[in-house]
Amino acid sequence: MKLLFTLFFLLFTLSFAGQKASIIDAPKLQREVPNSPNVLLSYSQVLKKAQQGVVNIQTQKSFHTSYVQNPFFSDPFFREFFRGYDAPQNTPQKKMQHSLGSGVIISKDGYIVTNNHVVEGADSITVNLSGQSKKYEAKLIGSDPKSDIAIIKIEASKLQALAFYDSEDVEVGDIVFAIGNPFGVDGTITKGIVSATGRNSMGITEYEDFIQTDASINPGNSGGALINSAGDLIGINAAIVSNGGGNVGIGFAIPSNMVKQIAEHLIEHGEFKRAYLGVRIGNITDDMKSFYQDKEGALILSVQEDTPAAKAGLKRGDLIIAIDSQMVKNSSELKNIVGSYPPNAKVKVRYLRDNQEYTQTISLSSDVGTLAHGDANYKGLEVQELSQAQKAQGSLAKQSGVMVSKIQENSPAQKSGIRVGDLIIQVENKEIKSLNDFAKATKGEKKKRLYIYREGLIFALAL
Repeated sequence: MKLLFTLFFLLFTLSFAGQKASIIDAPKLQREVPNSPNVLLSYSQVLKKAQQGVVNIQTQKSFHTSYVQNPFFSDPFFREFFRGYDAPQNTPQKKMQHSLGSGVIISKDGYIVTNNHVVEGADSITVNLSGQSKKYEAKLIGSDPKSDIAIIKIEASKLQALAFYDSEDVEVGDIVFAIGNPFGVDGTITKGIVSATGRNSMGITEYEDFIQTDASINPGNSGGALINSAGDLIGINAAIVSNGGGNVGIGFAIPSNMVKQIAEHLIEHGEFKRAYLGVRIGNITDDMKSFYQDKEGALILSVQEDTPAAKAGLKRGDLIIAIDSQMVKNSSELKNIVGSYPPNAKVKVRYLRDNQEYTQTISLSSDVGTLAHGDANYKGLEVQELSQAQKAQGSLAKQSGVMVSKIQENSPAQKSGIRVGDLIIQVENKEIKSLNDFAKATKGEKKKRLYIYREGLIFALAL
């Protein structure tokens, strides 16, 4: 009996021992004291130099508030003098808005990169160099709202310009510093690490490939520098995720490679033109991957007429997996890759259709191309083409134009007095009949005259 019990115990012990997890023990490490008497750890020399390449930007914008009635017509005493007359309802109130931001010097002769939203719609732009009291009037050279990048220039020389680091070599865990002017506090530096790279689909800008960092970024940091520990520029600080508006450790910077590419075009041409493929795209779900050999890519949802994609024979349901030698992981990546090419560039598009892989050489066109469906955006307003039901309405039966479908809060469009439901019938001297007309007519950053049809009346405003 004892022998049987002993055998059972040994078998039980051996079977349990066979299930033991393989836990790896870390080796013992020796401690070193960083602050030895002869050594002081500091990034001071690197940051002093980099700090000279970041500027404070102040802008001033004029706008009209919503129309208000003259207060005299609310007073019973004055009302007696105007008996029989209608009280005027349209007394616009002109106000000035001041805002602060940051910028990065990218050339010794005064070119500065910042965010488009820092300088958009500004009547005047003033720049302060780090550590100097002198103010420089800046000129807007060009901007790209779709990536939130703008270039301004001041008349100065021998400035401290930051060097661009290859953002493709940035890795998670790299030590980084954010330099800017949060809340107007000049030359503030905060430290953190790279939390992630390639962040997209955040809904911040149309073209996104953000570097995420936990370095403290606050209002006023927009347009400032994100640098590595060597003092080189890896990104332009653009946005934060926050419920209350303050820093919570989730900040985003536009990567230096994207900034450099767009900045060079803006300096040379005053605008940035992207290539255009002509497809609406989405991401494939996990349960759909089996239809596409478990590969990643961008799924074509529709192909617009008379576009490069249509001419090349691409169809709904095709999965684009590569452009030239660049693999495509999702719809945002395809958008960024195609947008990095100039118009008329020829590219090789690899795609899957019915489990077969195909390659087509396609000549891309300009991104101002066909807008046959969807919305077009300008200065914080979205417009859409009139539906057949709307065209059938009595008041709109003889009108052509595009209808305002949405207005962003605190945008130039909202401050100008435009309302949802307004019909934009003309921009400058161009009569508007389609989204494509509107997109072409509103191209550029200069103020434009918009002619609005509202409730049987036509009026004009500048936006």
